[in-house]
Amino acid sequence: MQVAVSDTELDREIRRVMEKGINLEERQSQVPAIAAAFARRTDVQRARWLAALCYLKTLGTPFMPIDIAEIALVETGGHGLSGVAVSRKGALGVWQLMPDRAMSHGYSPTEMKNDEKCAEAAVRELSSKLIMADGNLVKAKKFYCGIGPAADAYQTKRRLIRKEILADIAKGAQQRAEEVRTRSERPS
Repeated sequence: MQVAVSDTELDREIRRVMEKGINLEERQSQVPAIAAAFARRTDVQRARWLAALCYLKTLGTPFMPIDIAEIALVETGGHGLSGVAVSRKGALGVWQLMPDRAMSHGYSPTEMKNDEKCAEAAVRELSSKLIMADGNLVKAKKFYCGIGPAADAYQTKRRLIRKEILADIAKGAQQRAEEVRTRSERPS
């Protein structure tokens, strides 16, 4: 599974992101931590693929990769991040979109088995929830699940997963800093 993005498209997207003042290094630092969190629930190759999708599908949006990664982990982390997962209520794919919500974003329910399309639909769904939440991302993520006690439980689980990913990000930053320190201490 590879993401088909041309170098020109990627260059254009990077320029647009930089113009908006978004820190690409921060976005990129999230990917290995997301992959590590995913790998604790699925195989390494799938974990890397899904982490790459979190990065690529959030470029040019107000979201960071961690934002849709934590949704995937809450929704299907307990089911190996399966692309064919179907909830008791009928939500589909890794990001668990209801068929009517997928269709409202231009995707068929069958397309939710395709990780890339499901990730795109999830970003669109989160965008629509962000509008409903008047720009409050935490509320938007809660609305992604719905309302009521189930949404409250969802938020609790999402926060725990976010802490897990942030701990992996911090660990990665420490490792990179140690590598830099080690290299600078070596004689030339």
